[in-house]
Amino acid sequence: MKKSLFGIILFSLISLACAHAETILLHTGARVKGTIVFQNEEVVIVRDESGARFQYLRSDIDRILSDEEVVTTQLEQKEPTDVLEITTAKKASILLELSCAPSFMIPFSPFGNAGIDLLAGTHHIKDRHVFIGAGVGYHGYFQDGYSYNFLPIEAKLSVPFMEAKHAPIFGIALGYGVALSKDYIGGIYTGIDFGYRYQINPKSALAVMAFASFQQARLNTTVTIEGNTYTRKAGRNFVSPGIKFALFF
Repeated sequence: MKKSLFGIILFSLISLACAHAETILLHTGARVKGTIVFQNEEVVIVRDESGARFQYLRSDIDRILSDEEVVTTQLEQKEPTDVLEITTAKKASILLELSCAPSFMIPFSPFGNAGIDLLAGTHHIKDRHVFIGAGVGYHGYFQDGYSYNFLPIEAKLSVPFMEAKHAPIFGIALGYGVALSKDYIGGIYTGIDFGYRYQINPKSALAVMAFASFQQARLNTTVTIEGNTYTRKAGRNFVSPGIKFALFF
């Protein structure tokens, strides 16, 4: 009798020492946390923290996880809130820019300026959302019924300062503005911008930026010499500081 009692006590102590909390995942998606007190090929009996016991069929159970496995699974599933995953981002991308600005002709003369640019390139370089591409646009300069219109053929580089959903961004463009009239001649076009970018998803982003652009041109001018009026083309450059909105997609 003493040996039987001793055996029961010893078995109970070994069971308590080996018992530990586990999480049972059911096929329904439910989770049951407790200590397994008995299991065989058909059933698993679990005791929860209150001491209540529950029995589950093996056929209803998906997985049984220890505490360490539950913690590991939760860490693997947790996603950073402001870190971007760009390995799945498409490499081909389109950049659409809309701009408006006051403009100044040098020698000084105030104009209004509006522009649109459409560029194709890549938005994924060395695991960063760096855009590099080329395309065309339309830039118009307006003043009291006069208008000068150019078609800039340009290359563009746009670089975020960090890989996050919210980030400052810097860009630079260089190209040639083709004149859309025979009355004047185009020339070198360049622009620089700096602003804020919001990454919507790995493939798309919005940005608002302050920018400054320079468009070289030669316009018809008239001069009067000894009572005679002459028309010639003289260098006139447009400088435009303003606001630009951009969409990467």
